[in-house]
Amino acid sequence: MSKLMISLLAAAGIAFAGAAGAANEKTMSRDAYKAEKDKIEAQYKVEKDKCSGLSGNTKDVCQAEAKGHEKVAKADLEAQYKNTDRARYEAREAKAEADYDVAKEKCDDLKGNDKDVCVKEAKAAQTKAKADAKVARTTNTTGTMKTSAKQAVVRKDAAEDKRSAEYKVAKEKCDAMSGDAKDKCVNEAKARYGRT
Repeated sequence: MSKLMISLLAAAGIAFAGAAGAANEKTMSRDAYKAEKDKIEAQYKVEKDKCSGLSGNTKDVCQAEAKGHEKVAKADLEAQYKNTDRARYEAREAKAEADYDVAKEKCDDLKGNDKDVCVKEAKAAQTKAKADAKVARTTNTTGTMKTSAKQAVVRKDAAEDKRSAEYKVAKEKCDAMSGDAKDKCVNEAKARYGRT
């Protein structure tokens, strides 16, 4: 290897090590944090004002989206400022909640079983996102054998939560049917998701 190549690799390694070390420290000053928070609140007011000209469920969806953007932006800001696993987990949870709130509002345009299925799908998506957030939080923790056992339990619980949510959606879809078709649909859903 040439001296130039060795020098470049060494410089890249030093830069990478410096970036990794910086990742463990707060990434912004208190003043920058406050300024960004004010910017998020101002953006929320602008988005909320855009909703005022709307009516009905379109307005409700618009307001849910504006509130969701604010909630997620603030949670992401906290995660960036605090730079902790807990703050990153809470940001993922905020995103799951905001997405659920918007999806649920959109379901209000539907009626009957279509609305019920829509709400179950929104809830299932929220459950999946929260389960993934828990797994990601546990996976970020490194260390002892106890931690590995905890990670396995969290992964197993998350998988069960997801299966349960998917089963509820499948079962709700069966409610649009009747008679033998409904019975067959429910039995297939039970078999697919391991329910008895």
